[in-house]
Amino acid sequence: MTLRPADPGDAPALGAILSDWIDETEWMPRLHSRDEDRGFVAGLIATAEVWTDATCSGFIARSGEELPALYIAAHARGTGLGAQLVHHARSGRDRLGLWTFQANSRAIAFYRRQGFREAARTDGDNDEDLPDMRLIWERAP
Repeated sequence: MTLRPADPGDAPALGAILSDWIDETEWMPRLHSRDEDRGFVAGLIATAEVWTDATCSGFIARSGEELPALYIAAHARGTGLGAQLVHHARSGRDRLGLWTFQANSRAIAFYRRQGFREAARTDGDNDEDLPDMRLIWERAP
């Protein structure tokens, strides 16, 4: 799979991946419209480093040492795309951090396989009012 920087024209397809994940996830409240999800992704593309694959089947955003987003379309989950995106995001970094919801057991297991460790938990200090977890990856010395 070849990765490339996302461009503004990718925002509709990448925003749809985020929206679809929200719609298919029972415990995730829908707080924003699909148009707002597309706008969120467009904002990431404008302000962060965002990568996708040739078919826009997933994306990752990196802002400094923070990963504010990683979403993979349902048809591409389990194909290695997520791992490839995380590997790419680690390039040139010694440390990365992210937040994920405690209810998102699949994501937590994925990040642990990628070498992230738990650093903190909250009772829901976020827009969704859902308990979340801070995960950190550090390059081995």
